[in-house]
Amino acid sequence: MRKPFKIGPKEYKFKKDAISHYRTILNSYDCGLSLNEADFEDLIDLLDYDYFNYLAELEITQEIQAEEIDDEGKTNKNNESGETEILIEDIKVARVQFNTKCFEVFYNDQTSQYISYLMILNNTKYTPEKLFYVACRNSVHDDIKSVKQDYFDKNSVKGQVKCQETGILSKWTELAIDHRQPNTFSVIVDRFKEVNRIELEKIEYISNDQNHIIFQDADWKEKFRKYHSEKANLRIVRTECNSSRTAMARLKRTSKDLTIE
Repeated sequence: MRKPFKIGPKEYKFKKDAISHYRTILNSYDCGLSLNEADFEDLIDLLDYDYFNYLAELEITQEIQAEEIDDEGKTNKNNESGETEILIEDIKVARVQFNTKCFEVFYNDQTSQYISYLMILNNTKYTPEKLFYVACRNSVHDDIKSVKQDYFDKNSVKGQVKCQETGILSKWTELAIDHRQPNTFSVIVDRFKEVNRIELEKIEYISNDQNHIIFQDADWKEKFRKYHSEKANLRIVRTECNSSRTAMARLKRTSKDLTIE
Protein backbone atom coordinates (compact mmCIF):
# COMPACT_ATOMS: atom_id res chain seq x y z
CA MET A 1 0.00 0.00 0.00
CA ARG A 2 1.27 3.47 -0.88
CA LYS A 3 2.47 5.43 2.15
CA PRO A 4 0.39 8.62 2.56
CA PHE A 5 2.05 11.99 2.05
CA LYS A 6 1.89 13.59 5.50
CA ILE A 7 2.38 17.25 6.45
CA GLY A 8 1.64 17.99 10.09
CA PRO A 9 -1.53 16.14 11.12
CA LYS A 10 -2.91 16.05 7.56
CA GLU A 11 -2.40 13.15 5.19
CA TYR A 12 -2.62 13.32 1.39
CA LYS A 13 -2.91 10.31 -0.89
CA PHE A 14 -0.50 11.87 -3.38
CA LYS A 15 1.92 14.79 -3.30
CA LYS A 16 -0.15 16.48 -6.01
CA ASP A 17 -3.05 16.62 -3.52
CA ALA A 18 -0.86 18.54 -1.06
CA ILE A 19 0.20 20.90 -3.84
CA SER A 20 -3.44 21.48 -4.74
CA HIS A 21 -4.29 22.21 -1.10
CA TYR A 22 -1.62 24.90 -0.71
CA ARG A 23 -2.39 26.37 -4.13
CA THR A 24 -6.03 26.74 -3.08
CA ILE A 25 -4.98 28.57 0.09
CA LEU A 26 -2.73 30.93 -1.89
CA ASN A 27 -5.38 31.73 -4.49
CA SER A 28 -8.14 32.31 -1.91
CA TYR A 29 -6.53 35.54 -0.65
CA ASP A 30 -5.98 38.94 -2.18
CA CYS A 31 -2.43 40.28 -1.95
CA GLY A 32 -1.60 41.88 1.38
CA LEU A 33 -4.12 39.87 3.40
CA SER A 34 -3.12 37.73 6.39
CA LEU A 35 -4.02 34.04 6.51
CA ASN A 36 -6.81 32.94 8.81
CA GLU A 37 -5.94 30.74 11.78
CA ALA A 38 -6.51 27.39 10.02
CA ASP A 39 -4.51 28.31 6.93
CA PHE A 40 -1.77 29.86 9.11
CA GLU A 41 -1.41 26.54 10.95
CA ASP A 42 -1.21 24.66 7.62
CA LEU A 43 1.65 26.92 6.51
CA ILE A 44 3.44 26.42 9.84
CA ASP A 45 3.13 22.66 9.29
CA LEU A 46 4.61 23.08 5.81
CA LEU A 47 7.58 25.03 7.18
CA ASP A 48 8.12 22.36 9.85
CA TYR A 49 7.93 19.70 7.13
CA ASP A 50 10.63 21.52 5.20
CA TYR A 51 12.86 21.93 8.25
CA PHE A 52 12.60 18.38 9.56
CA ASN A 53 13.22 16.94 6.10
CA TYR A 54 16.31 19.13 6.05
CA LEU A 55 17.63 17.51 9.17
CA ALA A 56 16.58 13.99 8.22
CA GLU A 57 18.21 14.07 4.81
CA LEU A 58 21.50 15.30 6.26
CA GLU A 59 21.38 13.09 9.36
CA ILE A 60 21.90 15.99 11.73
CA THR A 61 21.61 14.53 15.22
CA GLN A 62 22.00 17.56 17.46
CA GLU A 63 20.32 16.89 20.78
CA ILE A 64 17.34 19.18 21.30
CA GLN A 65 17.20 20.35 24.89
CA ALA A 66 14.66 22.19 27.01
CA GLU A 67 11.88 21.39 24.57
CA GLU A 68 8.29 21.79 25.70
CA ILE A 69 5.10 20.86 23.91
CA ASP A 70 2.22 23.22 24.57
CA ASP A 71 -1.43 22.26 24.78
CA GLU A 72 -1.96 22.86 21.06
CA GLY A 73 0.83 20.51 20.07
CA LYS A 74 3.28 23.20 19.00
CA THR A 75 6.94 22.92 19.85
CA ASN A 76 8.53 25.72 21.86
CA LYS A 77 12.23 25.75 22.59
CA ASN A 78 13.62 27.58 25.62
CA ASN A 79 16.32 30.02 24.69
CA GLU A 80 19.00 29.82 27.38
CA SER A 81 21.47 32.02 25.52
CA GLY A 82 19.64 35.22 26.45
CA GLU A 83 19.02 36.07 22.79
CA THR A 84 15.58 37.01 21.54
CA GLU A 85 13.89 33.99 20.01
CA ILE A 86 12.81 34.53 16.43
CA LEU A 87 9.14 33.63 16.02
CA ILE A 88 6.63 33.84 13.19
CA GLU A 89 4.09 36.58 13.82
CA ASP A 90 2.11 36.61 10.59
CA ILE A 91 1.85 35.07 7.13
CA LYS A 92 0.41 37.05 4.25
CA VAL A 93 -0.08 36.61 0.53
CA ALA A 94 2.32 38.84 -1.40
CA ARG A 95 2.66 39.89 -5.01
CA VAL A 96 6.06 39.23 -6.55
CA GLN A 97 7.64 39.28 -10.00
CA PHE A 98 5.54 38.89 -13.12
CA ASN A 99 2.36 39.63 -11.15
CA THR A 100 2.44 36.26 -9.37
CA LYS A 101 1.56 35.45 -5.76
CA CYS A 102 3.51 33.77 -2.98
CA PHE A 103 3.41 33.47 0.80
CA GLU A 104 5.38 36.00 2.87
CA VAL A 105 6.38 35.07 6.41
CA PHE A 106 6.79 37.88 8.97
CA TYR A 107 8.99 37.42 12.05
CA ASN A 108 9.08 39.19 15.41
CA ASP A 109 12.49 40.72 14.58
CA GLN A 110 10.73 42.85 11.92
CA THR A 111 12.12 40.80 9.02
CA SER A 112 10.19 38.81 6.45
CA GLN A 113 10.88 36.31 3.69
CA TYR A 114 9.03 34.81 0.75
CA ILE A 115 8.43 31.06 0.67
CA SER A 116 7.38 28.85 -2.21
CA TYR A 117 5.13 25.93 -1.33
CA LEU A 118 6.10 24.31 -4.63
CA MET A 119 9.82 24.45 -3.86
CA ILE A 120 9.24 22.96 -0.42
CA LEU A 121 7.03 20.14 -1.67
CA ASN A 122 9.07 19.36 -4.79
CA ASN A 123 12.56 19.83 -3.43
CA THR A 124 12.93 17.79 -0.25
CA LYS A 125 16.35 16.36 -1.12
CA TYR A 126 18.95 18.58 0.45
CA THR A 127 22.37 18.11 -1.06
CA PRO A 128 25.60 19.21 0.63
CA GLU A 129 25.73 22.11 -1.83
CA LYS A 130 22.27 23.37 -0.89
CA LEU A 131 23.00 23.01 2.82
CA PHE A 132 26.22 24.97 2.47
CA TYR A 133 24.30 27.77 0.74
CA VAL A 134 21.75 27.95 3.56
CA ALA A 135 24.45 27.99 6.25
CA CYS A 136 26.18 30.83 4.41
CA ARG A 137 22.91 32.75 4.21
CA ASN A 138 22.33 32.27 7.93
CA SER A 139 25.91 33.35 8.67
CA VAL A 140 25.19 36.86 7.38
CA HIS A 141 21.57 37.14 8.52
CA ASP A 142 22.41 39.58 11.33
CA ASP A 143 24.73 41.58 9.06
CA ILE A 144 22.02 42.01 6.44
CA LYS A 145 19.50 43.02 9.08
CA SER A 146 21.98 45.56 10.50
CA VAL A 147 22.49 47.13 7.07
CA LYS A 148 18.76 47.54 6.66
CA GLN A 149 18.33 48.93 10.18
CA ASP A 150 21.21 51.40 9.72
CA TYR A 151 19.71 52.64 6.45
CA PHE A 152 16.36 53.21 8.16
CA ASP A 153 18.00 54.95 11.13
CA LYS A 154 19.76 57.40 8.82
CA ASN A 155 17.07 57.98 6.19
CA SER A 156 13.67 57.22 7.71
CA VAL A 157 10.91 59.81 7.40
CA LYS A 158 7.84 58.80 9.41
CA GLY A 159 8.86 55.16 9.26
CA GLN A 160 9.55 55.11 5.52
CA VAL A 161 12.65 55.32 3.33
CA LYS A 162 13.15 55.59 -0.41
CA CYS A 163 13.66 52.40 -2.40
CA GLN A 164 17.07 52.75 -4.08
CA GLU A 165 15.64 51.23 -7.26
CA THR A 166 12.37 53.12 -7.72
CA GLY A 167 12.64 56.07 -5.34
CA ILE A 168 9.27 55.12 -3.81
CA LEU A 169 8.86 55.82 -0.09
CA SER A 170 8.36 52.41 1.47
CA LYS A 171 7.83 50.75 4.85
CA TRP A 172 10.24 48.25 6.41
CA THR A 173 8.15 45.24 5.38
CA GLU A 174 7.99 46.46 1.77
CA LEU A 175 11.78 46.47 1.37
CA ALA A 176 14.56 43.93 1.11
CA ILE A 177 18.33 44.01 0.90
CA ASP A 178 19.45 43.07 -2.59
CA HIS A 179 22.89 41.90 -3.74
CA ARG A 180 23.69 43.96 -6.81
CA GLN A 181 24.95 42.08 -9.86
CA PRO A 182 27.35 40.66 -10.76
CA ASN A 183 28.07 39.77 -7.13
CA THR A 184 24.76 38.11 -6.37
CA PHE A 185 24.66 36.05 -3.20
CA SER A 186 24.95 32.81 -5.19
CA VAL A 187 28.05 34.11 -6.98
CA ILE A 188 29.65 35.12 -3.68
CA VAL A 189 29.00 31.67 -2.21
CA ASP A 190 30.41 29.93 -5.29
CA ARG A 191 33.56 32.06 -5.27
CA PHE A 192 34.01 31.48 -1.55
CA LYS A 193 33.91 27.74 -2.14
CA GLU A 194 36.48 28.03 -4.91
CA VAL A 195 38.86 30.31 -3.01
CA ASN A 196 38.82 28.05 0.04
CA ARG A 197 38.78 24.78 -1.96
CA ILE A 198 35.91 23.56 0.17
CA GLU A 199 34.98 19.88 0.13
CA LEU A 200 31.27 20.10 0.81
CA GLU A 201 30.93 16.53 2.04
CA LYS A 202 33.31 17.28 4.91
CA ILE A 203 31.45 20.34 6.24
CA GLU A 204 29.31 19.66 9.31
CA TYR A 205 26.27 21.57 10.54
CA ILE A 206 24.06 22.06 13.56
CA SER A 207 20.83 23.96 14.18
CA ASN A 208 20.81 26.96 16.51
CA ASP A 209 18.18 28.14 18.99
CA GLN A 210 16.11 29.61 16.16
CA ASN A 211 16.14 26.32 14.20
CA HIS A 212 18.51 27.85 11.63
CA ILE A 213 21.04 25.60 9.95
CA ILE A 214 24.53 26.89 10.77
CA PHE A 215 28.12 25.73 10.45
CA GLN A 216 29.25 23.51 13.31
CA ASP A 217 32.69 25.10 13.06
CA ALA A 218 32.19 28.77 13.95
CA ASP A 219 35.36 29.64 12.02
CA TRP A 220 33.55 28.98 8.75
CA LYS A 221 30.84 31.45 9.73
CA GLU A 222 33.38 34.17 10.46
CA LYS A 223 35.37 33.45 7.30
CA PHE A 224 32.25 33.73 5.16
CA ARG A 225 31.07 36.87 6.95
CA LYS A 226 34.39 38.56 6.22
CA TYR A 227 34.42 37.43 2.58
CA HIS A 228 30.79 38.49 2.11
CA SER A 229 31.39 41.95 3.59
CA GLU A 230 34.28 42.46 1.14
CA LYS A 231 32.40 41.32 -1.96
CA ALA A 232 28.75 42.28 -1.42
CA ASN A 233 27.42 45.46 -3.06
CA LEU A 234 24.05 45.96 -1.43
CA ARG A 235 20.95 47.99 -2.20
CA ILE A 236 17.70 48.38 -0.31
CA VAL A 237 14.86 47.89 -2.80
CA ARG A 238 11.17 47.14 -2.87
CA THR A 239 10.54 43.41 -2.63
CA GLU A 240 8.84 43.21 -6.02
CA CYS A 241 11.81 44.68 -7.86
CA ASN A 242 13.52 42.35 -10.27
CA SER A 243 17.02 41.71 -8.96
CA SER A 244 18.39 40.78 -12.40
CA ARG A 245 19.66 44.21 -13.43
CA THR A 246 21.94 43.99 -16.42
CA ALA A 247 22.64 47.73 -16.25
CA MET A 248 24.25 47.26 -12.86
CA ALA A 249 26.70 44.56 -13.90
CA ARG A 250 29.73 46.42 -12.59
CA LEU A 251 32.33 45.25 -10.11
CA LYS A 252 33.24 48.59 -8.52
CA ARG A 253 31.19 49.92 -5.65
CA THR A 254 29.31 53.18 -6.04
CA SER A 255 28.50 55.83 -3.45
CA LYS A 256 24.97 54.44 -3.10
CA ASP A 257 26.01 50.90 -2.24
CA LEU A 258 25.42 49.86 1.38
CA THR A 259 28.28 48.04 3.06
CA ILE A 260 28.62 45.93 6.21
CA GLU A 261 30.67 47.74 8.85
